[in-house]
Amino acid sequence: QVQLVESGGQLVQAGDSLRLSCAASGGTLRFIAAGWFRQAPGQEREFVAAINWSGHSTYYTDSVKGRFTISRDNAKNTVYLTMDSLKPEDTATYYCAASPTGDSVGSIVQAPPTNLNWGQGTQVTVSS
Repeated sequence: QVQLVESGGQLVQAGDSLRLSCAASGGTLRFIAAGWFRQAPGQEREFVAAINWSGHSTYYTDSVKGRFTISRDNAKNTVYLTMDSLKPEDTATYYCAASPTGDSVGSIVQAPPTNLNWGQGTQVTVSS
């Protein structure tokens, strides 16, 4: 099973940019879909973005479209989330997730959470 480790979270100001990384070990991300989710205090975990195995297909939740970009470098076994124009409402713990076998964005978007491999999360705090 692939182990996922997120990094890059920090305290930033509204309007700033930030790039999160999700590095995989114990396996390869090369042929599987991956995504990012977030959970704010007192709220349920929500989907943010997904990317297919090749990086040619992506999908975003409406609230981040045009501001966030998911990408991947299969040679580095890493998935990224670049976040621009950050808002205080983006404050959350951000989690990376990977499908065990699926290669499409649907493998992330439609999968029950228990069917995905998860990282431990990285905290993003956006001050106003």
